[in-house]
Amino acid sequence: MNQVLKLAATTLAALVAGPAFAQISDETVKIGVIVDMSGVYSANGGMGAVRAVEMAVKDFGGKVQGKPIQVVSADYQNKVDVASSKARQWYDVEKVDLIIESTDSAASIAMQKVALDKKKPIIFAGSATTALTNKECSPYGIHWVYDTYALATGTGRAVMQEGGSSWYFVTADYAFGHSLERDTSAVVNEMGGKVLGSAKHPLNASDFASFLLQAQSSKAKVVGLANAGKDTQNAVRQAAEFGITKNQTLATLLVFDTDIKGLGLPAAQGMMFTTGFYWDANPETREFGKRFFDIHKGMPTMIHAGAYSAAMHYLKAIDAKGTDSAETVLAQMHATPVNDFFAKGGKIRADGRMVHDMYLAEVKKPSESKGEWDMIKIKRTIPGDEAFQPLAASTCNLVKRN
Repeated sequence: MNQVLKLAATTLAALVAGPAFAQISDETVKIGVIVDMSGVYSANGGMGAVRAVEMAVKDFGGKVQGKPIQVVSADYQNKVDVASSKARQWYDVEKVDLIIESTDSAASIAMQKVALDKKKPIIFAGSATTALTNKECSPYGIHWVYDTYALATGTGRAVMQEGGSSWYFVTADYAFGHSLERDTSAVVNEMGGKVLGSAKHPLNASDFASFLLQAQSSKAKVVGLANAGKDTQNAVRQAAEFGITKNQTLATLLVFDTDIKGLGLPAAQGMMFTTGFYWDANPETREFGKRFFDIHKGMPTMIHAGAYSAAMHYLKAIDAKGTDSAETVLAQMHATPVNDFFAKGGKIRADGRMVHDMYLAEVKKPSESKGEWDMIKIKRTIPGDEAFQPLAASTCNLVKRN
């Protein structure tokens, strides 16, 4: 009888202690951050996203359930095949448990398919296409920061409300640009406006002359820039050189703090755009922003803040469930609201969209700025349920229909 009691006690102790140690695969929780380190998106995501995830790991304590947390990173070189092959290598060979990206939409769609095949989590902090939570959705994917629907809803509606009733788009010729043009066009048409045409440009274009001249000759009231990063900066500069902004409104549909810094307030002043985060919004964001600045020597973009938030939410889910099993952790992440400096009451829906408030922002005049990174003012908060595509409209096969 004593032997039986002893065996039972030993078994119970193992069950209690087990999750803390035995259920962490490979004795390490490994997060891979894939970014553009030198190209058109290197400033708004890039190494800043890697450092943000490293900050989250350090703030968490460097370990979860007694096991070390490791961060690895890679430059996908703005190539879809490089992104997908690196994701496959990380999951298969290097035993990465989670991938966080700050890449582009085409690469993200490819990596989402790899993650689904490998049954491993992937979080999108930098890509924008709504396809990730529609036809390309996956139970292993979470779209964290922003998407083209939210950008179109915020900026498109604001410009239309100020009389911008006719549009011509200058669009990056890949999945992100196409999605952003399509979603903004839907807003324009819904509000009674007209889309007069569009010109497609290659990624990382240096000369926007022909595209901008087409926009100018269209006589549209609004020239919508459906691009990002250095492409947006180049297009804004050249639009000013051609005098486009004297007679037409320039609608920059995806802008980051780093873009405004690159352009300078004299060139960027008055631009309205939609963002998911601003470092100077409140005491919590300022605290994160200043700590990030000490490491990165620049204030965080919404991608940087979102990457930190996503990594922390993931680690908290592992800690709560005592395992890094993908299905268990993802279920916990979906079930737990996101409450941090990035989002209040954020929720991860069945289609993988993390719904949170977005913000309509305006670039300050030089005379309004009180410091190097004091660049924008928040015009209004866009509630998450208004900012993002309604779940009922999703074409994701994971969404239950009535």
